[in-house]
Amino acid sequence: MAQGKLDVAYLKDAKERIIKELRHIIVGHETPIEQVLTAFFAGGHCLITGVPGAAKTLLIASLAPILKLSFKRIQFTPDLMPADITGTELLEEDKVSGHRELKFVQGPIFANIVMADEINRTPPKTQAALLEAMQEKQVTMSGKTHALPRPFYVLATQIPFEQEGTYPLPEAQQDRFMFNVMMPYLTEDQEVKVVEQATGTRLADLKPVLSGEELSEAQQVIRDVEVPSALSGYIVDLVAATRPEEDTGLDFAKDYIAWGAGLRASQNIVLAAKSSAALKGRTRVELQDIQAVLTPVMRHRIGLNFRAEVDKVTVEDLIGRLVERIKAP
Repeated sequence: MAQGKLDVAYLKDAKERIIKELRHIIVGHETPIEQVLTAFFAGGHCLITGVPGAAKTLLIASLAPILKLSFKRIQFTPDLMPADITGTELLEEDKVSGHRELKFVQGPIFANIVMADEINRTPPKTQAALLEAMQEKQVTMSGKTHALPRPFYVLATQIPFEQEGTYPLPEAQQDRFMFNVMMPYLTEDQEVKVVEQATGTRLADLKPVLSGEELSEAQQVIRDVEVPSALSGYIVDLVAATRPEEDTGLDFAKDYIAWGAGLRASQNIVLAAKSSAALKGRTRVELQDIQAVLTPVMRHRIGLNFRAEVDKVTVEDLIGRLVERIKAP
Protein backbone atom coordinates (compact mmCIF):
# COMPACT_ATOMS: atom_id res chain seq x y z
CA MET A 1 0.00 0.00 0.00
CA ALA A 2 1.29 3.48 -0.83
CA GLN A 3 2.82 5.58 1.93
CA GLY A 4 0.28 7.75 3.71
CA LYS A 5 -2.74 5.66 2.61
CA LEU A 6 -3.27 3.52 5.70
CA ASP A 7 -6.52 3.92 7.64
CA VAL A 8 -8.39 2.00 10.34
CA ALA A 9 -10.28 -0.09 7.77
CA TYR A 10 -6.98 -1.27 6.33
CA LEU A 11 -5.64 -2.05 9.82
CA LYS A 12 -8.72 -4.11 10.63
CA ASP A 13 -8.29 -6.12 7.43
CA ALA A 14 -4.56 -6.53 8.07
CA LYS A 15 -5.17 -7.88 11.58
CA GLU A 16 -7.66 -10.41 10.27
CA ARG A 17 -5.19 -11.57 7.60
CA ILE A 18 -2.40 -11.88 10.19
CA ILE A 19 -4.63 -14.03 12.41
CA LYS A 20 -5.56 -16.17 9.41
CA GLU A 21 -1.85 -16.85 8.76
CA LEU A 22 -1.17 -17.58 12.44
CA ARG A 23 -4.01 -20.09 12.43
CA HIS A 24 -1.94 -22.30 10.09
CA ILE A 25 0.32 -23.16 13.02
CA ILE A 26 -1.19 -21.76 16.25
CA VAL A 27 -4.16 -23.61 17.75
CA GLY A 28 -6.40 -21.78 20.22
CA HIS A 29 -5.03 -18.86 22.28
CA GLU A 30 -7.48 -16.39 20.72
CA THR A 31 -7.14 -13.83 23.53
CA PRO A 32 -3.31 -13.91 23.76
CA ILE A 33 -3.02 -13.49 19.98
CA GLU A 34 -5.43 -10.56 20.04
CA GLN A 35 -3.49 -8.91 22.86
CA VAL A 36 -0.07 -9.40 21.26
CA LEU A 37 -1.28 -7.87 17.99
CA THR A 38 -2.87 -4.95 19.86
CA ALA A 39 0.48 -4.20 21.49
CA PHE A 40 2.37 -4.74 18.24
CA PHE A 41 0.31 -2.23 16.27
CA ALA A 42 0.63 0.25 19.16
CA GLY A 43 4.42 -0.14 19.13
CA GLY A 44 4.60 -1.69 22.61
CA HIS A 45 6.71 -4.49 24.05
CA CYS A 46 5.14 -7.64 25.51
CA LEU A 47 5.77 -10.04 28.34
CA ILE A 48 4.27 -13.44 27.61
CA THR A 49 3.84 -15.61 30.69
CA GLY A 50 3.05 -19.29 30.68
CA VAL A 51 4.27 -22.78 31.43
CA PRO A 52 6.71 -24.48 29.04
CA GLY A 53 5.02 -25.78 25.89
CA ALA A 54 2.28 -23.15 25.78
CA ALA A 55 3.34 -21.94 22.27
CA LYS A 56 4.90 -18.70 23.53
CA THR A 57 8.01 -19.07 21.39
CA LEU A 58 6.07 -20.30 18.37
CA LEU A 59 3.75 -17.29 18.42
CA ILE A 60 6.60 -14.78 18.54
CA ALA A 61 8.71 -16.50 15.90
CA SER A 62 5.71 -16.76 13.54
CA LEU A 63 5.08 -13.00 13.55
CA ALA A 64 8.44 -12.14 11.93
CA PRO A 65 7.80 -13.67 8.45
CA ILE A 66 4.17 -12.50 8.47
CA LEU A 67 5.32 -8.91 9.11
CA LYS A 68 8.52 -9.16 7.04
CA LEU A 69 10.68 -8.22 10.03
CA SER A 70 14.11 -9.44 11.11
CA PHE A 71 14.04 -11.76 14.10
CA LYS A 72 16.59 -12.76 16.74
CA ARG A 73 16.12 -15.12 19.65
CA ILE A 74 18.13 -14.82 22.86
CA GLN A 75 17.97 -17.73 25.26
CA PHE A 76 18.33 -16.23 28.73
CA THR A 77 20.42 -18.35 31.11
CA PRO A 78 22.01 -17.68 34.53
CA ASP A 79 25.46 -17.16 32.95
CA LEU A 80 24.31 -14.76 30.18
CA MET A 81 26.18 -11.42 30.25
CA PRO A 82 24.93 -7.97 29.10
CA ALA A 83 27.45 -7.90 26.24
CA ASP A 84 25.97 -11.16 24.94
CA ILE A 85 22.81 -9.15 24.24
CA THR A 86 23.92 -5.66 23.23
CA GLY A 87 27.22 -6.50 21.54
CA THR A 88 30.86 -5.87 22.35
CA GLU A 89 33.95 -4.05 21.11
CA LEU A 90 36.85 -5.97 19.59
CA LEU A 91 40.38 -4.66 18.99
CA GLU A 92 41.20 -4.90 15.27
CA GLU A 93 44.59 -4.32 13.68
CA ASP A 94 45.15 -3.08 10.13
CA LYS A 95 47.62 -5.57 8.62
CA VAL A 96 49.18 -2.90 6.37
CA SER A 97 49.58 0.08 8.71
CA GLY A 98 49.57 -1.79 12.00
CA HIS A 99 47.03 0.69 13.32
CA ARG A 100 44.71 -0.70 15.97
CA GLU A 101 41.18 0.42 16.72
CA LEU A 102 38.10 -0.79 18.55
CA LYS A 103 35.26 -2.04 16.38
CA PHE A 104 31.74 -2.50 17.70
CA VAL A 105 30.24 -5.90 16.91
CA GLN A 106 26.45 -5.86 17.11
CA GLY A 107 24.71 -8.26 19.43
CA PRO A 108 21.45 -10.10 18.75
CA ILE A 109 19.42 -7.14 20.03
CA PHE A 110 19.92 -5.51 16.62
CA ALA A 111 16.75 -6.87 15.02
CA ASN A 112 13.15 -5.73 14.54
CA ILE A 113 11.79 -8.45 16.82
CA VAL A 114 13.96 -9.58 19.71
CA MET A 115 12.70 -12.59 21.56
CA ALA A 116 14.01 -12.69 25.13
CA ASP A 117 13.26 -16.33 25.85
CA GLU A 118 12.72 -17.17 29.54
CA ILE A 119 13.90 -13.70 30.54
CA ASN A 120 13.51 -14.49 34.23
CA ARG A 121 16.13 -17.26 34.01
CA THR A 122 18.90 -14.63 34.09
CA PRO A 123 19.90 -12.27 36.95
CA PRO A 124 18.74 -8.61 37.04
CA LYS A 125 22.13 -7.28 35.82
CA THR A 126 21.64 -8.96 32.46
CA GLN A 127 17.89 -8.27 32.36
CA ALA A 128 18.74 -4.57 32.68
CA ALA A 129 20.73 -4.69 29.42
CA LEU A 130 17.37 -4.40 27.66
CA LEU A 131 16.24 -1.24 29.48
CA GLU A 132 17.86 1.42 27.27
CA ALA A 133 16.98 -0.51 24.13
CA MET A 134 13.31 -0.81 25.09
CA GLN A 135 12.91 2.82 26.11
CA GLU A 136 15.26 4.73 23.77
CA LYS A 137 15.52 2.28 20.84
CA GLN A 138 19.32 2.50 21.03
CA VAL A 139 22.39 0.91 22.62
CA THR A 140 25.27 2.88 24.14
CA MET A 141 28.75 1.37 24.19
CA SER A 142 31.87 3.28 25.34
CA GLY A 143 30.06 6.58 25.01
CA LYS A 144 28.88 5.89 21.45
CA THR A 145 25.19 5.47 20.62
CA HIS A 146 24.07 2.83 18.15
CA ALA A 147 20.51 3.09 16.82
CA LEU A 148 18.40 -0.06 16.68
CA PRO A 149 16.35 -1.06 13.62
CA ARG A 150 12.83 0.36 13.35
CA PRO A 151 10.28 -0.85 14.22
CA PHE A 152 11.74 -2.47 17.32
CA TYR A 153 9.97 -4.87 19.66
CA VAL A 154 11.05 -6.89 22.66
CA LEU A 155 8.79 -9.88 23.24
CA ALA A 156 9.93 -11.63 26.38
CA THR A 157 8.69 -14.99 27.55
CA GLN A 158 8.82 -15.91 31.22
CA ILE A 159 7.98 -18.98 33.19
CA PRO A 160 5.94 -18.70 36.41
CA PHE A 161 7.93 -17.18 39.24
CA GLU A 162 7.26 -20.04 41.61
CA GLN A 163 9.38 -22.36 39.51
CA GLU A 164 12.90 -23.00 40.77
CA GLY A 165 15.81 -20.98 39.38
CA THR A 166 13.96 -17.84 38.30
CA TYR A 167 14.62 -14.17 39.01
CA PRO A 168 11.52 -11.93 39.11
CA LEU A 169 11.88 -8.92 36.83
CA PRO A 170 12.54 -5.61 38.65
CA GLU A 171 9.48 -3.37 38.82
CA ALA A 172 11.12 -0.67 36.67
CA GLN A 173 11.74 -3.16 33.88
CA GLN A 174 8.29 -4.71 34.06
CA ASP A 175 6.90 -1.21 33.60
CA ARG A 176 8.58 -0.98 30.17
CA PHE A 177 6.35 -3.73 28.83
CA MET A 178 2.97 -2.56 27.56
CA PHE A 179 1.27 -5.92 28.16
CA ASN A 180 1.75 -8.99 30.29
CA VAL A 181 -0.04 -11.67 28.26
CA MET A 182 -0.98 -14.97 29.88
CA MET A 183 -0.72 -18.16 27.81
CA PRO A 184 -2.77 -20.86 29.58
CA TYR A 185 -3.05 -24.56 28.83
CA LEU A 186 -5.13 -25.49 25.78
CA THR A 187 -8.44 -27.32 26.03
CA GLU A 188 -8.40 -31.08 25.46
CA ASP A 189 -9.76 -30.78 21.90
CA GLN A 190 -7.20 -28.10 21.03
CA GLU A 191 -4.38 -30.18 22.48
CA VAL A 192 -5.42 -33.16 20.35
CA LYS A 193 -5.30 -30.95 17.26
CA VAL A 194 -1.81 -29.70 18.17
CA VAL A 195 -0.55 -33.24 18.66
CA GLU A 196 -1.91 -34.28 15.25
CA GLN A 197 -0.35 -31.27 13.53
CA ALA A 198 3.03 -31.56 15.27
CA THR A 199 3.43 -35.25 14.40
CA GLY A 200 2.29 -34.97 10.78
CA THR A 201 4.21 -34.17 7.60
CA ARG A 202 2.42 -30.97 6.54
CA LEU A 203 4.53 -27.81 6.85
CA ALA A 204 2.93 -24.39 7.15
CA ASP A 205 3.97 -21.72 4.66
CA LEU A 206 3.44 -18.33 6.28
CA LYS A 207 2.74 -15.53 3.82
CA PRO A 208 3.73 -11.89 4.55
CA VAL A 209 0.87 -9.51 5.29
CA LEU A 210 2.50 -6.21 6.29
CA SER A 211 5.93 -4.63 5.93
CA GLY A 212 7.89 -2.92 8.67
CA GLU A 213 7.27 0.44 7.02
CA GLU A 214 3.51 -0.12 7.00
CA LEU A 215 3.63 -1.23 10.63
CA SER A 216 5.44 1.98 11.60
CA GLU A 217 2.86 4.02 9.69
CA ALA A 218 0.06 2.08 11.39
CA GLN A 219 1.39 3.26 14.75
CA GLN A 220 0.86 6.86 13.65
CA VAL A 221 -2.69 6.07 12.46
CA ILE A 222 -3.43 4.57 15.88
CA ARG A 223 -2.18 7.64 17.73
CA ASP A 224 -4.72 9.73 15.80
CA VAL A 225 -7.64 7.68 17.19
CA GLU A 226 -9.84 9.86 19.39
CA VAL A 227 -10.30 9.20 23.12
CA PRO A 228 -13.29 10.98 24.74
CA SER A 229 -12.22 13.04 27.76
CA ALA A 230 -14.66 11.14 29.98
CA LEU A 231 -12.89 7.87 29.17
CA SER A 232 -9.46 9.43 29.78
CA GLY A 233 -10.65 10.48 33.23
CA TYR A 234 -12.04 7.00 33.86
CA ILE A 235 -8.66 5.44 33.01
CA VAL A 236 -6.81 7.78 35.38
CA ASP A 237 -9.32 6.99 38.15
CA LEU A 238 -8.82 3.24 37.67
CA VAL A 239 -5.05 3.51 37.91
CA ALA A 240 -5.06 5.94 40.86
CA ALA A 241 -7.36 3.61 42.80
CA THR A 242 -4.56 0.98 42.94
CA ARG A 243 -2.19 3.20 44.98
CA PRO A 244 -2.44 2.25 48.66
CA GLU A 245 -0.35 5.19 49.87
CA GLU A 246 -2.57 7.79 48.16
CA ASP A 247 -5.98 9.13 49.15
CA THR A 248 -7.29 7.85 45.82
CA GLY A 249 -6.52 4.24 46.79
CA LEU A 250 -9.56 2.08 47.49
CA ASP A 251 -9.95 0.16 50.75
CA PHE A 252 -9.05 -3.24 49.26
CA ALA A 253 -6.00 -1.67 47.63
CA LYS A 254 -4.74 -0.62 51.05
CA ASP A 255 -5.41 -4.14 52.32
CA TYR A 256 -3.77 -6.16 49.55
CA ILE A 257 -1.51 -3.97 47.39
CA ALA A 258 2.13 -3.25 48.26
CA TRP A 259 2.66 -0.86 45.35
CA GLY A 260 0.20 0.36 42.74
CA ALA A 261 0.35 1.28 39.07
CA GLY A 262 2.09 4.49 37.95
CA LEU A 263 1.62 7.02 35.19
CA ARG A 264 2.96 4.70 32.50
CA ALA A 265 0.00 2.39 33.17
CA SER A 266 -2.47 5.17 32.27
CA GLN A 267 -0.51 6.02 29.13
CA ASN A 268 -0.38 2.40 28.01
CA ILE A 269 -4.08 1.81 28.64
CA VAL A 270 -4.93 4.82 26.45
CA LEU A 271 -2.55 3.79 23.65
CA ALA A 272 -3.59 0.13 23.77
CA ALA A 273 -7.28 1.13 23.75
CA LYS A 274 -6.60 3.25 20.66
CA SER A 275 -4.96 0.24 19.02
CA SER A 276 -7.90 -1.99 19.99
CA ALA A 277 -10.36 0.48 18.45
CA ALA A 278 -8.34 0.92 15.25
CA LEU A 279 -8.00 -2.85 14.76
CA LYS A 280 -11.78 -3.06 14.94
CA GLY A 281 -12.06 -0.39 12.23
CA ARG A 282 -13.05 2.51 14.52
CA THR A 283 -11.55 5.99 14.86
CA ARG A 284 -12.90 6.54 18.39
CA VAL A 285 -12.19 4.62 21.59
CA GLU A 286 -15.15 3.00 23.34
CA LEU A 287 -15.51 1.51 26.83
CA GLN A 288 -15.12 -2.02 25.43
CA ASP A 289 -11.61 -1.15 24.21
CA ILE A 290 -10.53 -0.13 27.70
CA GLN A 291 -12.03 -3.30 29.16
CA ALA A 292 -10.14 -5.40 26.60
CA VAL A 293 -6.70 -4.00 27.49
CA LEU A 294 -7.04 -3.17 31.19
CA THR A 295 -5.93 -6.53 32.62
CA PRO A 296 -2.83 -7.14 30.44
CA VAL A 297 -1.66 -3.56 31.07
CA MET A 298 -2.22 -3.65 34.84
CA ARG A 299 -1.32 -7.29 35.57
CA HIS A 300 2.42 -6.64 36.00
CA ARG A 301 2.12 -3.15 37.47
CA ILE A 302 0.47 -4.07 40.77
CA GLY A 303 2.51 -5.63 43.57
CA LEU A 304 0.64 -7.76 46.09
CA ASN A 305 1.53 -7.86 49.78
CA PHE A 306 1.76 -10.81 52.15
CA ARG A 307 -1.89 -10.54 53.18
CA ALA A 308 -2.98 -11.05 49.58
CA GLU A 309 -0.89 -14.20 49.42
CA VAL A 310 -2.42 -15.51 52.65
CA ASP A 311 -5.97 -14.71 51.51
CA LYS A 312 -5.23 -16.12 48.02
CA VAL A 313 -6.17 -12.86 46.31
CA THR A 314 -4.76 -12.44 42.78
CA VAL A 315 -4.06 -9.34 40.72
CA GLU A 316 -6.90 -10.34 38.41
CA ASP A 317 -9.26 -10.43 41.40
CA LEU A 318 -8.30 -6.88 42.34
CA ILE A 319 -8.65 -5.59 38.77
CA GLY A 320 -12.16 -7.09 38.72
CA ARG A 321 -12.99 -5.24 41.93
CA LEU A 322 -11.63 -2.01 40.45
CA VAL A 323 -13.97 -2.28 37.50
CA GLU A 324 -16.90 -2.92 39.85
CA ARG A 325 -16.12 0.01 42.14
CA ILE A 326 -15.02 2.73 39.70
CA LYS A 327 -18.08 3.98 37.86
CA ALA A 328 -17.69 3.90 34.07
CA PRO A 329 -18.87 6.98 32.11
